[in-house]
Amino acid sequence: MTSPHPAIALPRLIAHRGLSAHAPENTLAAVRAAHDAGFSWVELDVQLLGDGTPVIWHDATLKRCSDGHGRLASLDLAAVRKLDVGGWFGDGFRGQRMATLREMLDLLVELDMGVNMELKVTSRRSGTELAEAVIPRLLEALPPERLIVSSFDQPALRQARAIADASLLPIGVLSESVPTKWQSRCEALEAFSIHTDWTRLTAKRAREIKAAGYRLLCYTPNDPAAFANRWAWGVDSAISDDPALFEGIAPPPALTQP
Repeated sequence: MTSPHPAIALPRLIAHRGLSAHAPENTLAAVRAAHDAGFSWVELDVQLLGDGTPVIWHDATLKRCSDGHGRLASLDLAAVRKLDVGGWFGDGFRGQRMATLREMLDLLVELDMGVNMELKVTSRRSGTELAEAVIPRLLEALPPERLIVSSFDQPALRQARAIADASLLPIGVLSESVPTKWQSRCEALEAFSIHTDWTRLTAKRAREIKAAGYRLLCYTPNDPAAFANRWAWGVDSAISDDPALFEGIAPPPALTQP
């Protein structure tokens, strides 16, 4: 049976939040660093500000990765534009600003990169609202061959699928450990892939996922030796903070699945 999904040439190595071992995570600088290091795909997080602007950011709060404080959901774009989101990482990154989704998409298009965009749902915003704000922008900017949308939030994924079918929008089901009813969840969403914590994946579950025809992505391995047996289990891609550690060790990419 022909797959409803686009033919994605998924690389073995994906830069987690950009090249986050070497640049401040989820910034334009981190994505440029990933590109300059030779990586063609990045994983990023998107959520909404209080004024509804989609921005590239992981945490619900500002403290860890900026010189500010407070919750993203209580701020508007004018407020976050004043923040330095690079200085915490190193002096060479001072002056980095929080990227809007639009700015990040423009950069991904410029660099001809693919992205696994995680819909990051916080307690103050609904997954449905986030998907409605983000998915049309993703579809407008990127071809389906260079896009996977993932989330821990099921309402966000259901709304994403309601907006676009599997031929236009590859969906990744994201979970810390693969749930018992993973297959029914994937079937309901017409999912392209399953994304899970590499330390919680078992060989049995990995082989079941691959036998069912899904791509399997693991986050966030940074120890190639410890991760090595996962390749043998059938893992397609590692989403790493420092993917260069795996170069020369990871097997060649699998053939593109139709």
